[in-house]
Amino acid sequence: MAPAKISASRVDGICTAIRRAIIERALAPGDKLPEDALGERFGVSRTIARQALGQLAAEGLVDLRRNRIAVVATPTFEEARDTFDIRVELERLVVKHLAGRLTRDQADELNAHIAKQDKAAAGPEAASIRLATDFHVLLARMTGKPILIRYVSEVAYRSGLSLTLYGRPHSPKCAVDEHRNLVKSLVGGDREEAMRLMTGHLEAVAARAFLPDGDAKAKTLIEILAPYVDG
Repeated sequence: MAPAKISASRVDGICTAIRRAIIERALAPGDKLPEDALGERFGVSRTIARQALGQLAAEGLVDLRRNRIAVVATPTFEEARDTFDIRVELERLVVKHLAGRLTRDQADELNAHIAKQDKAAAGPEAASIRLATDFHVLLARMTGKPILIRYVSEVAYRSGLSLTLYGRPHSPKCAVDEHRNLVKSLVGGDREEAMRLMTGHLEAVAARAFLPDGDAKAKTLIEILAPYVDG
């Protein structure tokens, strides 16, 4: 593999790990992301770590401050609400495109994912949160529309960051039931119903949100990111 491709792969690996840590609420808004600690954790140079932080900053997940200090972004309440409003409109486009067009393999893949969510509901909250977010990214990817995929993915992760700051405890059963109904409407080809269900689902997620969690964190960045290095 060419050096440029290796570098890009390492950057993507760091970004994927940090996104997942944010979604699973292992990293919280305001947590510092030192280049040297990231380099040590992922076995890369500070240059690679800096590139990854720059990409995450472009996605709105990281704030780059003076003296090259990077922290997990802290969205305002208004920004969090705006993120959900934008997400609703984007994901309405997703289901509008997919209604009546899902292949059997795609429907099977979505139902298999929902089965994973159902199974995870009895376990750690972090897994349920990640799987719920992944469901929406999976739907977007099934459209085959690169721009829509990119924007939905970014806004889904930004929503996860907002929920870390303002969210109530995740409700896995609600997510599973709402996702299952969405897939049924897509398979049935009812475009208007699919858009209505998506709107209701995301509005319900927002309505279940916006209460801060005051739990203190004592772990170091290296400890936090340990489970995400290889996965």
